[in-house]
Amino acid sequence: MTSTAVLFILLGACAGGFLNGLAGTGTALFALGFLLVALDPVSAVAVVTLQSVITGLMGLWEVRAALRVNVARLMRFIVPGLLGVPVGLMLLQHISADGLKLIVAILLVVYGGFFSFRSTLPKFERRTPVMDATVGLSGGIMSGMAGLSGALPVIWCSLRPWPKAEIRAVLQPFNVVILLVTSTMLWMRGAYDSTTVTAFLIALPASLFAAQVGLLVFRRVSDSVFRRLLIGLSLVLGLALLVDALW
Repeated sequence: MTSTAVLFILLGACAGGFLNGLAGTGTALFALGFLLVALDPVSAVAVVTLQSVITGLMGLWEVRAALRVNVARLMRFIVPGLLGVPVGLMLLQHISADGLKLIVAILLVVYGGFFSFRSTLPKFERRTPVMDATVGLSGGIMSGMAGLSGALPVIWCSLRPWPKAEIRAVLQPFNVVILLVTSTMLWMRGAYDSTTVTAFLIALPASLFAAQVGLLVFRRVSDSVFRRLLIGLSLVLGLALLVDALW
């Protein structure tokens, strides 16, 4: 592996790890741009998926108290999400993943762009168990089709006036579980060959350090600032996804 490849792997690990530590989601889109310079697409996805799971475990520990309090809410997202992954894989044979990416990108840009420049944040306060389950199912389906497990949960959770720990206690475990399933499926398909494992071992220390930095920032921001970060993240992810889909 060349020194240039190692450099881009480290840059991707730092970018993805920091975002995972800060927000608990959106890791892949920030890291893949760097990793794809050094690795083939399958290896890059395999590395960033496993990286997201490992660094995500640190984020789970950060919000462990909120996790214990809101187990029922979390299950409303995770259980339908798990059911949605195989559905997404089946739909992938009939629906264009690039077309789905374009639709999701436009949705993220419109939502993130609209609320990023408003003085007041959206507030959707009442309990919505059916909508929670629908968002979880949709996230699972989109993960199976295009690896976009966190797109709709980010939008939905940023609409809720929950404390930042409660928001993260949904986004982080949802992504860890869905991406763990994805990593397992990639392993079963032989994606973790010697090159991929080497790249992952190079990336791991940098991603863990960057995740710690992201967690430090997470601890210092207020609940309202964290919600604004998620809304801004929606806009940035939408733009990145739009470029990817059109490219």
